[in-house]
Amino acid sequence: MHELSVKDLCLRMPNGQSLVEGLSFTVEPGQVVALMGPSGSGKSSILNWLTGMVDSHLHASGEVWLGPRQLTSLPTEKRRLGLMLQQDYLFPHMSVGDNLRFGLRGGSRRERTERVRQVLQDASLAGLEQRDPATLSGGQRARVSLLRTLLADPCALLLDEPFSALDTTLREQIRRLTWDSAARLPVLLVTHDMADVPLQARVLRIGESSPADSLGMHPQPI
Repeated sequence: MHELSVKDLCLRMPNGQSLVEGLSFTVEPGQVVALMGPSGSGKSSILNWLTGMVDSHLHASGEVWLGPRQLTSLPTEKRRLGLMLQQDYLFPHMSVGDNLRFGLRGGSRRERTERVRQVLQDASLAGLEQRDPATLSGGQRARVSLLRTLLADPCALLLDEPFSALDTTLREQIRRLTWDSAARLPVLLVTHDMADVPLQARVLRIGESSPADSLGMHPQPI
């Protein structure tokens, strides 16, 4: 596993107004960095830029690296960055199993089917492979979305408010599953809620006069 590094990121609006200016940070494997700031400060735009999907109206400069490999000019599908959003975006025309198989790389169909069966069992979702995603509960959909992201074997995980649509009990369950499942990956979390930030995570605050960086000041354990 390699660290995820952002170097001197600048995002500007079409009128020249600065949204993000000279932002640099590194996320080590097994580390969670929480990106926090007021609405409109550019948090989601940073994730979009990392994945190569930044709004075409924004002027962007800077570099993103995954260990020794620069990703800045690579297309989205070659960056190997897993993205999980507030909405799960499961494919409605596919079964749960087909949604999960969609992200799998290599192996025979039988091997992919067995892998899907195993991860569903590990996530307490055994027997749901043939289910229509529309019939799942909110917690089940969140778990399937996380599993699909991880089955694509990402080298880093990007999370954009992934827990905010869940009730209190489900949020705790999905948070724990997420941190356990991504324990060896660099994880960048965008959130407005400190309860979503695991203990010992690093918090990077943007949208202030200068980015503020703090470590291990969070009351919510993993």
